[in-house]
This record gives sequence, C-alpha cells and structure tokens, in this order.
Amino acid sequence: MAWIQKQIRLPALRRGFHLVTHEVLSEIPELSQVDVGIMHVFIMHTSASLSINENADPDVPVDLEMAFNKIAPESFPYVHTCEGPDDMPAHVKASMIGNSLTIPISGGRLCLGTWQGIYLCEHRNHGGSRRLVVTIQGE
Repeated sequence: MAWIQKQIRLPALRRGFHLVTHEVLSEIPELSQVDVGIMHVFIMHTSASLSINENADPDVPVDLEMAFNKIAPESFPYVHTCEGPDDMPAHVKASMIGNSLTIPISGGRLCLGTWQGIYLCEHRNHGGSRRLVVTIQGE
C-alpha cells in the first residue's frame, strides 16, 4: 500500500466559492498510478474551508456565498473583532463547512460525481494564499 503526501499552495482568491479541482489534480500526477484508494485534502487555515459541490452552473457558487453571508453576517455582534469585521464570520463559515475532504480513488481518478468538483471556500475579503495538505493512500 503506497502513501503520498504533498502540500499545495493555492493563490490568493477573492471572497467566495472557487472551483479548484484542476489545480489540486495538477499537483498530484501520482494519482494516475493508484488503482484503488482514497485522497484526503486538508486546508491549513481557520477562515477558509473545503467543499464538494456542483461544478457546472456558475450560479451555484454565487448562491452559496449569498446563503452563507445570510447565515453568518458581518453585522452580528461578535466578540472576536480584532482582525476585522470579516474574520469571525469567516471562522463560523469554516466551522460549518469543514476543513477536509475524503474522496475515493478508482482507476487512477477521483470518484467524483458527474457534476461534482472541489471548492476552496474563501471566507475573508483578503485571505491570502491558502495551503492544502493532500494525502493519498492506495495501491
């Protein structure tokens, strides 16, 4: 059973939901050699998150951003405000969505559904580049 682990740095992206499947896959060519396994992706930040969602309709990330801004608005009376008005809502959103994904691998490819993709959910107005740890276990 083989193990592969890499750290990937994604460029700074504006606030919102960004499809990053291609960026992740381009950094792990070893995936094509895995017949059966799993890929775990972990984001090393507390104000951004990872999600699997629809990768076809550009309205989906727009609606997701709108919905999460309603769920965790900047206008809420947060106590933790020293890093700006977008920081605490970013922590709330990241806690709700999560910091990792586990995706099955079959025949050297991710077993994602037809309309599924990996999203970086950037919850800060100026979050900066984001680091992911990708771990693959398989044979």
